[in-house]
Amino acid sequence: MRQVEIVQPSQDIRIVEAPIPVPGPGEVLIKVQAAGVNRADLLQRAGRYALRPGVSPILGLEVAGTIEALGDALHPGVSRWNVGDRVCALLTGGGYADYAVTPAVQCLPFPGGLDAILAGSLPETFFTVWLDVFDLGGLKPGETLLVHGGSSGIGTAAIQIAKALGSRVFVTAGSEEKCEACRKLGADLAIDYRTSDFEREAGNVNVILDMVGGSYTIRNLRALAPGGRLVYINFMESSKAEIDLSLILGRQLTITGSGLRFQTVERKAKIARDLEEQVWPLISSGKIRPVLDSIYLLESAAEAHRRMESSRHIGKIMLQVS
Repeated sequence: MRQVEIVQPSQDIRIVEAPIPVPGPGEVLIKVQAAGVNRADLLQRAGRYALRPGVSPILGLEVAGTIEALGDALHPGVSRWNVGDRVCALLTGGGYADYAVTPAVQCLPFPGGLDAILAGSLPETFFTVWLDVFDLGGLKPGETLLVHGGSSGIGTAAIQIAKALGSRVFVTAGSEEKCEACRKLGADLAIDYRTSDFEREAGNVNVILDMVGGSYTIRNLRALAPGGRLVYINFMESSKAEIDLSLILGRQLTITGSGLRFQTVERKAKIARDLEEQVWPLISSGKIRPVLDSIYLLESAAEAHRRMESSRHIGKIMLQVS
């Protein structure tokens, strides 16, 4: 099969031939039709994403395609699937390839009416939003969510899920074009961070989903309502920040965060069940729709990475594999 390999020390990427992986106990083998591009891929390519032992060094955290082979059916989740079933799946790596393996419990059926490109755009972003906004952030109907990077893949998913489940959504984005795209998805307030102060315009929110870190941290704390929750999924500006403990104590604020990739299989399985029960019907009915920015062939993965590095994209960047 073909797979995309990182060339050391140049950090270039190229397609090489490799053996087709074999599904282990509890796993399935997927013939990949589409793979999502995520910022973690760029960090890994740059050598800034430490991999744990046993994790595939091949890029790619989400795919869609058809099940080609099953592992031991006595393990959780395998017996649900049959060869030929269409699934989208969360991976810990290996998606930039013709075939990929993943635990069966991390697979979900294509929501009604979606093709492989659209279905493949869902797992990484939707799992992340569910884990961080709803599990860790505890967002409830009637509360207000502020999302930094509202036009990103994560942002466009967070806007739609939170709105569909009864919350108000504020976002920040880097241009009026991006802000308008967020409004069309349902954002109640879209703030151009280049020209406006989100702390002043979006203050008194209940949950903040942040991928910036650095100087945003103290501003986030000041923008939270009493009992508010600040959830980090990245720190694109800096991992270092100054905080005011009096704000945390006085307002009983919570600061938390997570990385999806190294959550346990059991936790990912629970998120998959929650998504299938609460979010997949909303996608099938058209109330939530994946937002695509662009599609590249697997051979053009480097070009897809340049598109993400430019930060000009709105929604998901996808690779068409087969």
